[in-house]
Amino acid sequence: MPPAIILLGLAQRPTRGNRGRVDNERFKFLNSAMNTTEPYRRLAPWLRHRFGAAVRIIALDGGGTCPNRDGTLGQGGCAFCNPHGSGSGLAAQGLSLTEQYLQAYHRLAQRVPQAIAYLQSYTATHGPTGRLTAQLAELVGLPGLLGVTVGTRPDTLTPTTWQVLCASPVPVLWLEMGLQSAHDASLRRIGRGHDAATFARACHEAQRYGLPVCAHILLGLPGETLAHLRATIAFLNALPITGVKLHNLLVVRGAQWEVSWRQGRLPLLSRAETIAWVVEAIAALRPDIVIHRITADPAPGELIAPGFAGDKRGLHAAIHAALKSTGTTQGCRLALPNPTA
Repeated sequence: MPPAIILLGLAQRPTRGNRGRVDNERFKFLNSAMNTTEPYRRLAPWLRHRFGAAVRIIALDGGGTCPNRDGTLGQGGCAFCNPHGSGSGLAAQGLSLTEQYLQAYHRLAQRVPQAIAYLQSYTATHGPTGRLTAQLAELVGLPGLLGVTVGTRPDTLTPTTWQVLCASPVPVLWLEMGLQSAHDASLRRIGRGHDAATFARACHEAQRYGLPVCAHILLGLPGETLAHLRATIAFLNALPITGVKLHNLLVVRGAQWEVSWRQGRLPLLSRAETIAWVVEAIAALRPDIVIHRITADPAPGELIAPGFAGDKRGLHAAIHAALKSTGTTQGCRLALPNPTA
């Protein structure tokens, strides 16, 4: 990876007066002076470079639901999702967003005094927009808070939702948006409820409103091969996204796929295959995209299979060893246009 590389930067979001126009400050390509000796653009050093010190992501459970659970599109959620909608369940226990944030923040405040709050559970943009407005307002002014990242689906971003997001006083805000796969057949198999084109349209709308997008994809979906993964990465490379999370397919307690796996109807990648798929994804990914995650991170007690996914540290070490042994760096298999041509 070259010492100077383009980076999609986070800048001030559009003000009320310029909503609806492309925020050139946020989406322009910037020359980055951050250390690029690592094989891929990791989130932690990128945040440190962007904000001048270490930054912690604090996941929050805002309760709510999603259109795949409340009957809007379906019930039971996507096939891979846990009953808490990837949240902690703390909202159901009566803890407010402020209480959740402060509990997590004070544990590490002396070592990591800056944080970004992640509205993770279910779909934060689904339901009454007043609820999202109140949640964003509640987080403003909390100690050490730099910004908020909002978990969303591309089919829940209405014109009113975009207005709420852009009007928020939170200084830094980006979207965590699930794609999972660029293949509509795979999206139908997992009961996603939207197609890849819907995701693409939402990414372009986000760019128009000056909101960065971190895309989520699943590696090893039933019926998919490495060729499908390469096509999904190529799909993302063509979109105005700023980040990506790579999740290896898991079976978690309470998900629809738990039954399928116990009946022997859900094949999973082996450990060696998982490593190879992650390496392939990194090699094919546009080099300016920040990689927020290279593996899934199951909550304590929820993982059923594969067992090796519970050893996050060991799996990460094996992936980094594979990157090093193969000389793989982010984007090394991506044919970038020659800017001088």
